[in-house]
Amino acid sequence: MKKNWSGNVQWSPASIALPNTEEAIQQLVVQAKKEHKHIRMIGTGHSFTPLCRTDEVLLSMDNYQGLVSVDKTTNRVTVKAGTKLHRLGELLYKQGLAMENMGDIDRQSIAGTISTGTHGTGTAFGTISTQVKAIRFVNGLGEIVDCSEEQQPGLFKAAQVSLGALGVITQITLQCVPAYKLELINEKKKLSEVLNNYAQINQSNRNFEFYWFPNTEYVMTKTSNLADGKADKTGLPTFFQEYLLENMAFKLLCEYAHLFPSKNKWVSDFTAQVVGTSRKVFHSHKVYATPRLVKFNEMEYNVPIDAYEEVMKEVVKCIDQHNFPVHFPIENRFVKKDDIYLSPAYGRDSAYIACHVYYKKPYEAYFKALEDIFKAYDGRPHWGKLHTLEAGELAKRYPRFDDFLQHRAQQDPHQIFISSYLKTLFFP
Repeated sequence: MKKNWSGNVQWSPASIALPNTEEAIQQLVVQAKKEHKHIRMIGTGHSFTPLCRTDEVLLSMDNYQGLVSVDKTTNRVTVKAGTKLHRLGELLYKQGLAMENMGDIDRQSIAGTISTGTHGTGTAFGTISTQVKAIRFVNGLGEIVDCSEEQQPGLFKAAQVSLGALGVITQITLQCVPAYKLELINEKKKLSEVLNNYAQINQSNRNFEFYWFPNTEYVMTKTSNLADGKADKTGLPTFFQEYLLENMAFKLLCEYAHLFPSKNKWVSDFTAQVVGTSRKVFHSHKVYATPRLVKFNEMEYNVPIDAYEEVMKEVVKCIDQHNFPVHFPIENRFVKKDDIYLSPAYGRDSAYIACHVYYKKPYEAYFKALEDIFKAYDGRPHWGKLHTLEAGELAKRYPRFDDFLQHRAQQDPHQIFISSYLKTLFFP
């Protein structure tokens, strides 16, 4: 039995493959085509949707990790697709390089990260897929395909966010930057203050995000900017903030709220009250990501930045009116537009709003109520987070949806990489 990170998706594949070479991956695809079998890929299983679920062949990329090549003149690095982000950060650092931006979790594989449109925050930066300059994959015919901004650019735009529907990604070329340090400052502020000034805060900081504590007037802001000088030693302050407060103590509060649902508002308020100011200076890949030891289920939607303030006001009003038993903070991040066919940020500067529920608690009614708000403002879901949209609705929200489907049909005409879940996304 396999399950994803939160445990909300479980399945039993007929077989699990762990290839360690591109040739072995190609052979698996050729064999599957010959035997009319289907393949789904898995990196770390950090998606909350059933993207990895299959009752046939599950292809794990865990044994296919590491750097392929490093070009110091261009700062471009080619990496094996199964490489986990936390490992990639260390490998790049040893080369004097870094990714220009990252998300707040680094457990995923690089292929899973780009395939689902994963992102960080910062209005000068796109999703992580925008850092990709070339992709190599094995398609449904068993062919090795290379695409980039110069070579088959249309296919490349489809491959940058593909949900694993074009084939098995084997190599990814990233545009990196010289290694750098960030100063991270966490502060408690009022929600009204942040909503009134978020545009200016974004403009004044390299990276900005904030977490609103439901049923309170408070948020925790996180701002990051380039830092000079030595990195801090990781010691008691960092341990206290990231492990004791944000994980160990928070897990106890989640259990308390689970056992006593009437205490959810108290837990949310208490969590907001104990948030203080903290500061950390460290190498970039050690600042972006923070430990996530408390499991949850998540829904995240992208909305146009122009609609963001109104959307958040409706979210607050909805939670206040319905009295949902939730205490997990709602995360708000900001991303630059791109031209990737299935990127939620396609064609528009965007805000991402992420809603979380402790993994032992029901989430359906809460997520549905907020999803209705997001949909009303032309929201597009994060592909790895829970949502209810299917092909007909998705086609209306993505201007290049049909272009993606044409490339999918060309690269995998026998639907080797199409699961029952992907059928709901791509076939009306």
